[in-house]
Amino acid sequence: MSAPDGNRPKTGASIAPPAGSGPGSSATAPDVGRRKTSGAPPAGSATGSGAGDQLQRALDRISRVRGVRGSMWVAADDGIPVAQLLMEGVRGKAIAALAASLARKVSGASAATGAGRVRFVQMEAAGGTLLVAPASDDLLIVALADSRVNIGLARLEMIRAAEAARA
Repeated sequence: MSAPDGNRPKTGASIAPPAGSGPGSSATAPDVGRRKTSGAPPAGSATGSGAGDQLQRALDRISRVRGVRGSMWVAADDGIPVAQLLMEGVRGKAIAALAASLARKVSGASAATGAGRVRFVQMEAAGGTLLVAPASDDLLIVALADSRVNIGLARLEMIRAAEAARA
């Protein structure tokens, strides 16, 4: 069964405790197409509103793009996931670390050549496409997609999320 946006059905989205302690799918429920969420709530977001809710809404918009297998907010310095919305089977910690490392390397190369601030990075591999947009000096928005992704739409949603995080 497919959702109207073409992705498989999703579980509810919420921000929960970080890295490995977040909720997963039930042991009795099939994990095909299920999404898992986790991340640390920002200060003052205990009521489900504010910055944490804005971060989660951005992840939901990005993850609804056909072909996106997950999205996450990642600490730029150390590659730790801050919040995530991923299909089951996506290795969030590994993707976050790769995205942060890639962003640092590309930003360093861009600075060395005088090209200016990096706004978007796209890396294609046999297993999928990694998309990274710096949201601020210390936060990245990351998406993992398969070959059928509409890169332009995913990029648009990611840039919108990054700009909103900077505001």
